[in-house]
Amino acid sequence: MWEKLLQSPNFGLNEHHIGISIFHANFKPSSVLIQTSQPILVTGAAGFIGFHLCWRLLKEGHRVVGLDNLNTYYDVSLKKNRIEVLEKEKGFVFVKMELADTNALSSLFQQYSFEYVVNLAAQAGVRHSLEHPFDYTESNIIGFVNILERCKDHQVKHLVFASSSSVYGAVRTMPFSTGDRVDHPLSLYAATKKANELLAHSYASIYHLPVTGLRFFSVYGPWGRPDMALFIFTKNILEGRPIDVYNHGKMKRDFTYIDDIIEGIFRVLPAVSKADPDWKAEAPNPNTSYAPYRIFNIGNNNPVELMTFIRAIEKEIGKDAILNYMEMQVGDVPDSYADVSDLMEAVGYQPSATVEKGIHEFVKWYRNFYTK
Repeated sequence: MWEKLLQSPNFGLNEHHIGISIFHANFKPSSVLIQTSQPILVTGAAGFIGFHLCWRLLKEGHRVVGLDNLNTYYDVSLKKNRIEVLEKEKGFVFVKMELADTNALSSLFQQYSFEYVVNLAAQAGVRHSLEHPFDYTESNIIGFVNILERCKDHQVKHLVFASSSSVYGAVRTMPFSTGDRVDHPLSLYAATKKANELLAHSYASIYHLPVTGLRFFSVYGPWGRPDMALFIFTKNILEGRPIDVYNHGKMKRDFTYIDDIIEGIFRVLPAVSKADPDWKAEAPNPNTSYAPYRIFNIGNNNPVELMTFIRAIEKEIGKDAILNYMEMQVGDVPDSYADVSDLMEAVGYQPSATVEKGIHEFVKWYRNFYTK
């Protein structure tokens, strides 16, 4: 299906067909300003969040260099479709590159005088990490250190990087707060994201590199990843196939619509991290520092039960799901939702999309995109 779509002479000529203008027809430039005349580097540009961020930055008038290795974790054709969309926008340059390739990344930073960098490139997936641990150390650890080194060498004004809600691990106090200790990860993926936060702090401390980490919570929406729940549920319900419902549906997630996520990143980027003058070594705050370092949750701040989510998909599609109830998966957690009050206070973040609206937009995109 993907290859047929790519080869179609009409592919990309109609934004409605590929699902951009139907979601952003009323797009208006933001009053938030990112003051730079240089391109902005977005790693993981062919990924779900990276694609949407690149599109937003381009629409705001910025030039963007999008880096991605187009790995095969999920269907590469979907990633190529995203890049096809971005390349139709003025000011976008795509670079296929491994984040861990030191020489190639050094050359890229020498070619472009990046002042702002958003690192979204990572090997994703909690369950995948159980069987492919070295994929995570290569991309999430070595690749991230490579980014830190280049940002340090070129005196980047602000590095914003993707962390994850999975770092909370065994923590059971709800909602998750950035003031919580996150010392007990339940998966290798979570451990690499915690490592990213520690590595970023060390560079902020030693080299005064301003860094901000964002812990994403259950992001969903059009152009989403095929391995995520909404994509799988929608596909299987439409095809009359059963869906696996883990922990017998007794789970809660802070499902966060992609537009709210992108608005949050866009607001954080110009809000360059600074040292916290109130930070005390005797009572250390884990989400700030004496160094230019911040950690924020970025979620919807409104947990939804998994079965409520599934019922909303059924209602939107107009068809009941065939439910296959399962036990909890290794490395998973029953509940996960965010306290985003510090992000609201810092940059005026205000998530607004309801689950019903988000599911409506996703199903509309899915049906539109897969129509032959």
